[in-house]
Amino acid sequence: MRLVVALVGVALAASATDLAQSLQRKYDTVHDFSADFIHTYQGGVLHKTTTERGHVLVKKPGKMRWDYTEPEKKLYVSDGVRLYSYVPADKQVIVSAVPKDDEAGAPILFLAGKGNLLRDFTPSIVEPPKTSPAGSDALKLVPKVAQGDYEWLTLVVDKQSLGLRTLVTIDEQGGQSTISFVNLKENVNPADKEFAFNVPRGVDVINESSR
Repeated sequence: MRLVVALVGVALAASATDLAQSLQRKYDTVHDFSADFIHTYQGGVLHKTTTERGHVLVKKPGKMRWDYTEPEKKLYVSDGVRLYSYVPADKQVIVSAVPKDDEAGAPILFLAGKGNLLRDFTPSIVEPPKTSPAGSDALKLVPKVAQGDYEWLTLVVDKQSLGLRTLVTIDEQGGQSTISFVNLKENVNPADKEFAFNVPRGVDVINESSR
């Protein structure tokens, strides 16, 4: 029995590595994408559940634009060098540097072409979330170097096309962040001006490096 269990474990590890390799090859060919998203957060210290919606645009290397439209407007923009976090209700913009490739452990940065699945994570095959569409595969990724903002993440992809369907992360407080993507379009070639951020008039600018 132990031999059977050991062989199954080896097979699953090989399968997980194969899927991770296939995903990495897939996303190496995706230069940009756009999608509508639903972002749900559950649990954590406050044991709360929040649901937000918006549109995302990503262009490698390192460019992103996350427009949150419901229930509160928020905007996160990366021009590849700096990351701008803007919540209109707060009347302030927080500016930080985009991590280097060898520092890009955050799952969102992987989508923007930062980091590498096999180099930065230990993969394993898991069951897709119950809310996943039929024909989904799920790959759990544990960072090889501990991260401050999450414990591990799961990528849910289409079994055939390997198109991204869901990104799930678990933080150190036990909170679960789930971003589901719909209307995904790959290689749409957005203009670089989509990732330029102009500071609105009357808004405070906070440089995170000086905080």
